[in-house]
Amino acid sequence: MNFKLTASMMCANYGNLEQEVKALETGGIDSFHIDIMDGRYVPNFAMSLNDMKYIASATDKPLDVHLMIEHPNNHIGLFIKNLRPGDTIYIHPEAEYHPSTTLQKVIDAGMIPGIAINPGTSVETVYEMLRIVKRVLVMSVNPGNAGQMYLPYVGHKINKLLALREEMDFELWWDGACGKERIIENAPKGMDGFVLGTTLLFGKDRSYGDILKDIRELKF
Repeated sequence: MNFKLTASMMCANYGNLEQEVKALETGGIDSFHIDIMDGRYVPNFAMSLNDMKYIASATDKPLDVHLMIEHPNNHIGLFIKNLRPGDTIYIHPEAEYHPSTTLQKVIDAGMIPGIAINPGTSVETVYEMLRIVKRVLVMSVNPGNAGQMYLPYVGHKINKLLALREEMDFELWWDGACGKERIIENAPKGMDGFVLGTTLLFGKDRSYGDILKDIRELKF
C-alpha cells in the first residue's frame, strides 16, 4: 500500500540534530515535518526558523513546514526564501484574514500549498480553499504539543475529505497521536501520508530504519 511517512522533528533529539536527520534519511523517511509555533496561535513554542534552515541544508528530502502562527502572511517570505521548490507550507485558515493570499504566495514560489485543519474546524468552512491547496493536514489532536490523546470524532471529517479529494485534487495527511492502529484504519481508505512523532517513531529502543520498515509492512 502506497503511503508516505514524515518525521515530526520537534520530537527529535536536539543533542545531535545532524545525526537524527541522517539516521532518519538512512532509515527511509520520506520527508521532514517542521512545526513552527509562535506562542500565540498555539500555547507553546516549538521549532525556530533556524532549525528549519539547518534541516533544509542537511538533507535533500522534502520539508513539510507547518506554520502554527498568527497572520502567517506577515512572515511567509522568511520561510519561502529559506525553502526549496517542492517543499510544503501548511497554514491554519483561522490564523489569517485572507488565507488564499498567503497560499498564492506559496504557489508563486513553486512550493506546495497546504492547510492544516484543527479538530474543531469543519470541512464546510474550508471547502473553497480545497480547490487551491495540494495538501490537507488533518489534526487529530489540538495543535501545540506532542503526546496528546487522539480525538475520535476526527474520523468523520476524514471520510468527508476523502470523498472530496479526487474532485478537488489534494493529498490528505494525518497529524497527531499516530499509532499503528491509525495507519491500519486509514491507509486503506486512501490517506496519503502520516506524521510520525513520539507515539510511533521517536524515543524508542529501536533504530528508525527498523521502525519505518515495520510500518511499511503493516498488514491491512
